[in-house]
Amino acid sequence: MIILQYFISHYNKESELTFPDDITIYDTTLRDGEQTPGVCFSFDEKLEIARKLDQFKIHQIEAGFPIVSEKEKETVKAIANEGLDATILGLTRTKPEDIDAALDCDVDGVITFVGTSDIHLDHKMHITRQDAINLCENAVDYAKDHGLFVAFSAEDATRTDIEFLKRIYGKAQECGADRVHIADTTGAITPQGIKYLVEELIKDIDIDLAVHLHNDFGLAVINSITGVLAGAKAVSTTVNGIGERAGNASLEELIMAMKILYGKDYGFKTKYIKELSDLVSKYSGLPIPYNKPIVGNNVFRHESGIHVDAVIEEPLCYEPYLPELVGQRRQLVLGKHSGCRAVRAKLNECELDVSDEELIEIVKQVKKSREEGKYINDQVFKDIVKKISKKE
Repeated sequence: MIILQYFISHYNKESELTFPDDITIYDTTLRDGEQTPGVCFSFDEKLEIARKLDQFKIHQIEAGFPIVSEKEKETVKAIANEGLDATILGLTRTKPEDIDAALDCDVDGVITFVGTSDIHLDHKMHITRQDAINLCENAVDYAKDHGLFVAFSAEDATRTDIEFLKRIYGKAQECGADRVHIADTTGAITPQGIKYLVEELIKDIDIDLAVHLHNDFGLAVINSITGVLAGAKAVSTTVNGIGERAGNASLEELIMAMKILYGKDYGFKTKYIKELSDLVSKYSGLPIPYNKPIVGNNVFRHESGIHVDAVIEEPLCYEPYLPELVGQRRQLVLGKHSGCRAVRAKLNECELDVSDEELIEIVKQVKKSREEGKYINDQVFKDIVKKISKKE
């Protein structure tokens, strides 16, 4: 007997889509994720998250922003010297002192950035477009001269004139950059927009293009997938989608959508997803919403009697994939919608035996208790069973 692990819509295959054979996922939980207001990981917390990301088989870890503080430098250096399989990157401005700080941390490479939109050039940096190109050139040259992997990131790229983007990316390429990044800094691009932008840029750029997409309109994951389909070779993520404002593309949502919906398995150890998610939630102090795709507590919980009946017989009736794939587990929840089969399943789970007549009374009491506002946890359920059994 073949046990299916997932069951998705066959209409997904009606459109011909071409994904690259290999893509790079570079996770920025420890840098952009830590820029979430109120989040500050400790030295040990960052190390533990980095180890768990490595266990997940992430390709690259953006470990931090070394110039920020001595403590940050110490942490990034510890991660870089932890012996992880992942490539360790540090973020820098296009300044030699920033790159020197990253070099002091023994990182494998840097992501060096400068604002490129006119609004950033005029109101934040107070420099000209040519000044920005010069900063890019000097930074990439300096970092490459020191033997680093170098990614040049155009901050606010999605609100930057495309001809200027081509010029500055071209300069980065000319100076030996290994990759250039589109940063959708305010999450203000649509899937159609990112498709156009990536396709236009790769006409002129011969090195890998990456997308770093924010989630201000809830589009970061689909924009990431669209970017890859358009020709991007690398994607930025954070665990649980944490990050500035509305956050970034969620690592777990992106990887599972690619794997299950699009059939692209890039070798990640998805069974560690829930552990990784819980770890980041614990250390960031940011609770995971119950309905958060992939990792939320309600994703594999079932209460409706009709649903529970079906799930007991065939879970894929109401689940697109089995919870074990992401380290989750299925839960049958009792409440006002529960029927006899769900209650019987709970009785078996608790190793309790009752008559058919008692079962009917227990179902009634479960519904009544829930409608009175009482959550039916295991202890409440056992108390109901004990009370009904005594009556008999």
